[in-house]
Amino acid sequence: MASSKLLFPLLLCSVFLFLLLPISSAHLLKACEFEAIYNLGDSISDTGNLIQEDPASVFSRLPYGQNLYRNPTGRCSNGLLIIDFIAKSAGIPLLEAYLNASSSKTHGVNFAVAGSTALPVEFLAEKGVIAPVTNSSLTKQLNWMHTHFNTTCHSSKECVEKHKRSLFMVGEIGGNDYNYAFFQGKSIDELKSMVSDVVKAIKEAVMRVIGFGAARVIVPGNFPIGCMPIYLSGFHSNDSSEYDEFHCLKGLNNFAMYHNEQLQQAIKELQEENPKVNIVYGDYYNAYKWILSKAALLGFDPKSLQKACCGSGGDYDFSLNRMCGAPNVPVCHTPQEHISWDGVHSTEKAYFFMARWIIRNIFQKLKCIA
Repeated sequence: MASSKLLFPLLLCSVFLFLLLPISSAHLLKACEFEAIYNLGDSISDTGNLIQEDPASVFSRLPYGQNLYRNPTGRCSNGLLIIDFIAKSAGIPLLEAYLNASSSKTHGVNFAVAGSTALPVEFLAEKGVIAPVTNSSLTKQLNWMHTHFNTTCHSSKECVEKHKRSLFMVGEIGGNDYNYAFFQGKSIDELKSMVSDVVKAIKEAVMRVIGFGAARVIVPGNFPIGCMPIYLSGFHSNDSSEYDEFHCLKGLNNFAMYHNEQLQQAIKELQEENPKVNIVYGDYYNAYKWILSKAALLGFDPKSLQKACCGSGGDYDFSLNRMCGAPNVPVCHTPQEHISWDGVHSTEKAYFFMARWIIRNIFQKLKCIA
């Protein structure tokens, strides 16, 4: 009798969890029958380009990739990324990095480079912002894409037909333009004037992939950066009114929303100009906030929501001077209970749930089923 009394609450909790989680999206994108995925972006989706450019990068060694059979692949996490879960949902092999010459590229290519920017590094330098990680900005990635298509298609007509059955991801990109600027002393007001330039670069990238024949394009927005350990550490305030109910910095999140609003307006304009193409906004911001709001239910430790699993220092286990991958920087024993992996990027588990939320959110908008 006692065991049955315990069983009922457990069953009730399971049903509640079933209703809350976007669990049916595991293979939802298979309905779109995509033959390939082509991805542009930064560290949120890089699957190995930066470590080809810079083999000494911390992303080329453990603890990065420790979930992937202890095999670092250049992914900036302990395991898989959102782009990986999107590929899995579409029934497509995980995307290989463009700069990995030995990789198979029959089902798409990943052009994303960790540390890359939407704006050319020369443009940023004119604004007084240095991009310290890579010169492979969005324009360079698009040029790689152009070169790849020129070498894999026998004609432009063949490429256009093939790309009608492909998914193009333009981003997330632009986050590093702001990251570098913020941590090089620029204010929110100064950066607001840069948003139009960043959004214009993304809009032009979308126009270019449409020119390659893209029929379905996802354009992700920025995350709530005020919830991340790197920003919570760097912009700590003693004024409690500057934090929201999740202990995120409201000013920084408002800035991320400002970027996202401008980006959504650009997508709306692009959609009006290209009615035969489905251009869909990827709401990374609300996917992340959804995880925060359901953290305990999803198995994350409420005490560790804004602590880096890999890192050390201060209230958020993060320090720019001793980041993940540096000698003697500790790694938590329970990454499955953390949202943040290294203070900048998320854990595989967090990306898994974000991807599920995003896939459910975009599926109808992609219009895969007539």
